[in-house]
Amino acid sequence: MARTPKTANSTANGGKLQKCLTGIKGFDEITEGGLPRNRITLISGGPGSGKTLLGIDFLVNGVIHYKERGVFMSFEETEAELYEDVASLNLNLHGLVSKKEIRFEHVLLERSDIEEKGEFNLEGLFIRLELAIDAIHAKRVVLDSIESLFAGITDAGILRLEIKRLFRWLKQKQVTTIITGEQGQTSFTRHGLEEFISDCIILLDNRVRQQVATRRIRVIKYRGSNHGANEYPFVIDENGLSVIPITSAGLDHPGTAEKVSTGVKSLDKLFAGAGYSRGSTVLVSGTAGTGKTSLAVAFAVDRCKRGERCLYVSYEESPGQLIQNMRSIGFDLEKWTKKGLLKIVSTRPAFFGLESHLLELYKILEDFKPSSVVIDPLTSLIGQAEQSEIQSMLTRMIDALKSRGITGVFTSLVASTASNDTSGEIGVSSLIDTWIVVRELEEDKGRRRTRGLYIAKSRGTGHSNDVQKMVFGDDGIHLQSMEDDATASPDQKMKIGKSTSARKIN
Repeated sequence: MARTPKTANSTANGGKLQKCLTGIKGFDEITEGGLPRNRITLISGGPGSGKTLLGIDFLVNGVIHYKERGVFMSFEETEAELYEDVASLNLNLHGLVSKKEIRFEHVLLERSDIEEKGEFNLEGLFIRLELAIDAIHAKRVVLDSIESLFAGITDAGILRLEIKRLFRWLKQKQVTTIITGEQGQTSFTRHGLEEFISDCIILLDNRVRQQVATRRIRVIKYRGSNHGANEYPFVIDENGLSVIPITSAGLDHPGTAEKVSTGVKSLDKLFAGAGYSRGSTVLVSGTAGTGKTSLAVAFAVDRCKRGERCLYVSYEESPGQLIQNMRSIGFDLEKWTKKGLLKIVSTRPAFFGLESHLLELYKILEDFKPSSVVIDPLTSLIGQAEQSEIQSMLTRMIDALKSRGITGVFTSLVASTASNDTSGEIGVSSLIDTWIVVRELEEDKGRRRTRGLYIAKSRGTGHSNDVQKMVFGDDGIHLQSMEDDATASPDQKMKIGKSTSARKIN
């Protein structure tokens, strides 16, 4: 199940609206406490948007986290069909029904069942629903869906009266209710009436763009309460629904004077001999083959040597490939993975939407609790969504690390077609505390290739502005001053100096 706070105050004092926590991760945050207690919430959306699952999540979490039993009344799917629908999820719906914590009612409505003397009548439904609620002392109710309940009514006047009657009856029973409905062409339901008398309206949307499905949730209406008004991405995984609030990078993170080693002693010296600030964000950018991954691995290995946990997220190499490649420069990653200090997670960005990648990172941060994280490379996310969505995702990723005091190291690929191309930074360089640039250099008039490194910026830390030559050996990475390197020609030094001064720093 989605994790929820151990304690939560769902009752507001001073006559304010009482709220009912849903237990759905992220959702209670954007609604500032959940759904309106003892009132009606309409969940609207198209087929496959997650309406039924949200209702089930609401009931299951109510039992497990808040000791509130619930009733699920379905007008479409049978009990067996519903169990099959959630079989792949970690929602013990069948077990909770067996324990009478949740009561399932399948109502197959015929027109004759709701008509008496030629008039529409819901008395039979009220009796059955009341028996179900009273039998287990339910506090939560889900009706799925309202279209099936009122499908046979063509008179708009009668329809409005009966919907009002149903909503009033549910409020009198003092139950927090979710009613699902199919989104119409110009309204949030096909009837277009429920939205006016509902206390809260939640819209779910499942759209496909660039062959990647993206789910969104938005609070359309919430009487008597503040709420997030934006669209928020959400995902459905084995734990049910999880909403990812869109927040800007927080500005209340505490600063610290503590330093952590870069993993390269000669690089530490460029930071006044100390290294990175703990809890800061570091960007290592450069063209292909310049050593970005190697610098990130050096940092990860040093953290593990000091007994700290490090998470390494690779978007290009498998764990086995990364372990094999790093052995050539003296980094034994397999040793630290076996000790449980290093966790390597590899996935292709195109396999999932950005929201799924971000949610997976949140989950690993909670479970593994690393002190440092490496993302290699950020630029693999380009092309998976629009630029604004990518920047939003990266902002939330950086915020997630900073809010936990985690030191983050990101690599970024810069196109080799332009020496000063900044596309590799994906617009997040202003959120980065330390920026290291690695470049390909040529010596002996183009007959020898080597690598150069310089620190573009480092907030709050004294650092060298000189370009260093980066050398790889069997025992790791070493930096050498270009002035001390006899192999560097005056023309090469001049070329590097111009490239450095022309670089635009955000």
